[in-house]
Amino acid sequence: MPVPRKFLVVVDDSPEFDAALRYAARRARSTGGRVALLRVIPPGSDAHWSGARDEIQRELRAEAEGLLTRLGETAAERSGAQPLFLIEEGEPQAAIHKVVGEDPEIKILVLAAGSGARGPGPLVTAVLKQGAAFGGRKLPVTIVPGELTEQDIEDLA
Repeated sequence: MPVPRKFLVVVDDSPEFDAALRYAARRARSTGGRVALLRVIPPGSDAHWSGARDEIQRELRAEAEGLLTRLGETAAERSGAQPLFLIEEGEPQAAIHKVVGEDPEIKILVLAAGSGARGPGPLVTAVLKQGAAFGGRKLPVTIVPGELTEQDIEDLA
């Protein structure tokens, strides 16, 4: 029995993120795959008081867990399978490299591009500059236009 492929979606606060999630969930449903949601939290500060730093990191992690739980309901409903939740600390590109290197079932990275004067967004730009090698292996990247409608996604996925 083949292992279901995972569609990795980086959860950020951009307005176009929803298009990436909707597309990945729809593709997962149509191919028998699963969505993996990655939330990257900022690295701990160099605060003098480690207790304060630790508390801030606990709060950020709790917020990330709550966000992933809410988004996971949508992803599960749209994809037909419970998504995988991933939380990493650091920079988004490094986090992507890490999770892809640790999970060979992640087969596709799905990102949404901004439109207009904002440009495609920093993560899409970084991925385009560095290429599609993540975690020591090449990984296809699907860049979804952020302004796709629900019908557009249904037609494409």
